[in-house]
Amino acid sequence: MRTLYFECAMGAAGDMLMGALYELCPEKEKFLRDMNALLPGVTVEAERVTRQGVAGTHMRVVIHGQEEDGREHRHHDHDHHHHHEHRSLADIASMIDGFSLPREVREDAKRVYALIARAESAAHGVDVGEVHFHEVGALDAVADVTGVCYLMRLLGADAVCASPVAVGSGTVHTAHGLLPVPAPATARLLTGVPVAVGDVAAELCTPTGAALLRTFAGDFGPMPDGVILGCGYGCGTRDFPRANCVRAFLVDTAAAAEGPNDAVTELKANIDDMTGEALGFAMERLLEAGALDVSYAPVTMKKNRPGVALTCLCRPGDADRLAAEILRHTSTFGVRRTDCSRYAMAVSAEMVETPWGPMHRKTGTGYGLTKSKPEYADLAAAAQRRDEPLRRAADCFRAAVQN
Repeated sequence: MRTLYFECAMGAAGDMLMGALYELCPEKEKFLRDMNALLPGVTVEAERVTRQGVAGTHMRVVIHGQEEDGREHRHHDHDHHHHHEHRSLADIASMIDGFSLPREVREDAKRVYALIARAESAAHGVDVGEVHFHEVGALDAVADVTGVCYLMRLLGADAVCASPVAVGSGTVHTAHGLLPVPAPATARLLTGVPVAVGDVAAELCTPTGAALLRTFAGDFGPMPDGVILGCGYGCGTRDFPRANCVRAFLVDTAAAAEGPNDAVTELKANIDDMTGEALGFAMERLLEAGALDVSYAPVTMKKNRPGVALTCLCRPGDADRLAAEILRHTSTFGVRRTDCSRYAMAVSAEMVETPWGPMHRKTGTGYGLTKSKPEYADLAAAAQRRDEPLRRAADCFRAAVQN
């Protein structure tokens, strides 16, 4: 089980994340070759640099012979960016679609840009279609985003997590004028992510950096236990009192996987005065609000009243919010919280072609085991389409997997 961990003690920007991943990449030449074939006049180079005595890689994106000055350029496009100043989300998506890279890489890059566009739109009160990528639309930002998405695919880690993100403080010059740090779009992109202000008065986390972390990191917290397989240093352009870099660790967590490897929170309440309808409604709201699972079990309560025990499973970071949802949608006056450690298999899904159409196979690995099963929704849909019992669809799936 290989986990990729981003340490963002000096924030994150597209070029820094790309540099850190590049150092871990087993196919550096292929990566540079493919990146340099994407856009005419745009070259990507890996440059060895040191920041405050720490050696790392700075990814230089050179456009028509000129390097943009790192993080800052996005904010001064009115002076020298007229030729590529206004690109809409649709322009960027169609540019990415034209890249000769694997389809998943293009989809990921477009997802990152859609996130940025939504955040910019909300932060500045304009329609998503009206968002013009001043700050992140220069071609080097497209190269940063695409490069990170491609490296993530080449590394193929089983899980991705990150530290709390340093955002910096002070103000930053942008196309919208002088904005507070973190910039409003960045602040929106970091909703739900733990951050640290740190002691550097500068923009440490850019919208691009925030959107990439949001897209790839499943979890934010301390580095997982395990054996370090590699560590990459991606450097920013500016010098600060501390080394301006993102570190990417590749950690083999299987070594630590005899014990629990995951955390989950159980929220519980016993309820004896709600109708089945109202309880069903509450369950739907909790699942919509991000619960991993919600269940009811019959219990006998004091005064011999029949009741139900509500159990809601969620990620620890969502527990406070979901406890409030339980109080909001049920009659209970209190919710109990238990933080559990969990033995979790690493789950992946793949598409299987069957005579009854494509179906997903869900596979779990870990603890010396591998097990897989068809996705129920796909079986049900296939059985319904052909007006057959569910078990026939399952037989059809099994036969397809054995071939």
